[in-house]
Amino acid sequence: MAIDIEFEGQARRRNWSQHPAIRQIRRGEAFLFPAGLIALWWIASARGWLPEQILPAPAYVVATGRDMISTGELFYHAGVSLRRVVFGFAIGAALGMVLGIAMGLSRRFEDYVKPVFLAFAQIPTLGWIPLLMLLVGIEETLKIIIIAKGALVPVTLNTFSGIRSVPAKYLEVGRALRFSRWQTLRLIILPSAVPSIFTGIRYGLTHAWTSLVGVELLASSEGLGYLLVWGRQMFWLDTVIIAMVVIGIIGFAMDRGLEASEVLIRRWKRQAED
Repeated sequence: MAIDIEFEGQARRRNWSQHPAIRQIRRGEAFLFPAGLIALWWIASARGWLPEQILPAPAYVVATGRDMISTGELFYHAGVSLRRVVFGFAIGAALGMVLGIAMGLSRRFEDYVKPVFLAFAQIPTLGWIPLLMLLVGIEETLKIIIIAKGALVPVTLNTFSGIRSVPAKYLEVGRALRFSRWQTLRLIILPSAVPSIFTGIRYGLTHAWTSLVGVELLASSEGLGYLLVWGRQMFWLDTVIIAMVVIGIIGFAMDRGLEASEVLIRRWKRQAED
């Protein structure tokens, strides 16, 4: 009887936790920390705890942001960064899926390629910049290669993992139906590996975005990373803060969008399996 009461209490708590109002409150909790930081920033500026050269007032930063938006400067640099990350990520993700599928399907190809690939992956993305500067210069090609490398590693490894984790019973069904290799790949292996591949795409986009900002910090005259460097050189901390906020917002938005898509894909897969 006591056990039944305990289970009933747990069920009620679970149901209560799933209430829409409770979910909205929990989503709002995520904004408590940044709101607290902004409040502390405002108090520190109002009371003069730090000089404006070190910590400009929030109102001053907001005014600078309005000016950058009205002149189109902020949109221009954000557009340059987004264009670069789209091209670089597309190249890196495509190569990563091809490489991951090839290693997942062929043990021999894996034996030849995977050790070299893992050694390649251990070198930080920004560690390739000095060599690439000597080979391709500091123009757009450098940025695209660095961004592509950032996306390549997680997409390759997750695609490989997804291919290798296809349940054996699915492959047995394919053999029973006398599927060709292409039919097995198209109808069984790839659909089963989609969630893992999509996870790799999500992490790959995150790595591509951080790699973009890193390379723009070192070798660029446009983009959000360049705004950070320019603001630091001119000691315009308001510009630095605005660039950081925009970088964070764009990165967060891209990750949340892919996370929502990943949830839909996993739900679709569970429904298909049922």
